[in-house]
Amino acid sequence: MTISQTPPQKITKSYVDKLSTPATGQAFVRDMELKGFAVRITSTGAKSFILEKRIDGKVKRVTLGRYPELTVEQARKEAHKLLGHIATGRNPIAEKKQEVLKSTTLKQAFDDFVRVRKNLKERTLYDYRRLMKVAFVDWQDKALTNISKDMVTKRHSKIGAERGEAYANLSMRFLRALFNFAIAQYEDGAGHSILRENPVARITQTRAWYRVERRQTVIKPYQLLPWYQAVMSLKQDKLSKQPALVADYLLFLLFTGLRRQEAATLKWSDIDLKDRTFTLTNTKNREPLTLPLSDFIYHLLESRKADPEYGYVFAGDGKAGYLIEPRRQVQRVIQMSGVSFTLHDLRRTYITIAESIDISAYALKRLVNHKMTNDVTAGYIVSDVERLRKPMEQISARLLQYFGVNET
Repeated sequence: MTISQTPPQKITKSYVDKLSTPATGQAFVRDMELKGFAVRITSTGAKSFILEKRIDGKVKRVTLGRYPELTVEQARKEAHKLLGHIATGRNPIAEKKQEVLKSTTLKQAFDDFVRVRKNLKERTLYDYRRLMKVAFVDWQDKALTNISKDMVTKRHSKIGAERGEAYANLSMRFLRALFNFAIAQYEDGAGHSILRENPVARITQTRAWYRVERRQTVIKPYQLLPWYQAVMSLKQDKLSKQPALVADYLLFLLFTGLRRQEAATLKWSDIDLKDRTFTLTNTKNREPLTLPLSDFIYHLLESRKADPEYGYVFAGDGKAGYLIEPRRQVQRVIQMSGVSFTLHDLRRTYITIAESIDISAYALKRLVNHKMTNDVTAGYIVSDVERLRKPMEQISARLLQYFGVNET
């Protein structure tokens, strides 16, 4: 950037009005009466007043305001005031930064949180954005410093009454993480956080968290046949391809025990139909895992592969490209079968059936990608794909038995 200097002048309104615009960069004209006071003009014609002064051993430049919104007289008075503050040991630049930080809103903090946390999974990011829009939609423009402990406890109770206790706890765990990030991220000139404490701590201190029992629901053996029939009825919908895709997605979840996000983000490039295996790269524990395809799942994928349209096996219409939350089709299956279930219930059902037919604990842990960090024996066992193929087929056979479907 080109910076041109002009000999000190007495800065007046008439002088500022007559200032010529530099061809490039910016030009400075310093006042001959008040040291440090100057006017700056850029190549675009914008004029503003500045004050230059040594603060904490370094020359700092403070922008006072733009001309003509700020007059010469007003700018000169502001410069005098700041010089007085500096003379008493104050740092106007640090104070201004602190004031800006104190006005940081919840939405601004969330945007910074997402920008800094580059490794957030797509599903996690989706859930966080939903919480911002649902649980804290009226707080987005509130300054973090204005969100009090009382506000947090009242909002926790409100969400619990309107949307359920589990959702209230989830909302506050998200808000706690966001405030913890802000405490570390936003500091004043002296290196102190602009937030003294996390307001969500009040819920812990008062033991106000809702006691939510861990969900243990599964699809019971006698419910599997009507559930399967309802899922297969989705394939009869001729108006759209989506119901049939969701049917395959639900069956894939049940026959593999995968988490919904692991299955949804599976790409055709992750599947080896010749080797009858598939590889998970987007797992909860971030460790890739290769698993065998049972005969049932192999044929399901082979039929889908006949006409692939997207990179994802279970493609969606949204920006992500893969299936996010097929609530409408899930509700249709529930209504037709009379079996209430969630997507994660399918994983629990898979594990329950595997345990009922005495699948090895080590094989099951590998199939559902559970870590065995505290098990010394497990550290000596290498569960390769072929060793897992038999238990995978056994679980598949038992499911088909409940469905009343011939394996062949």
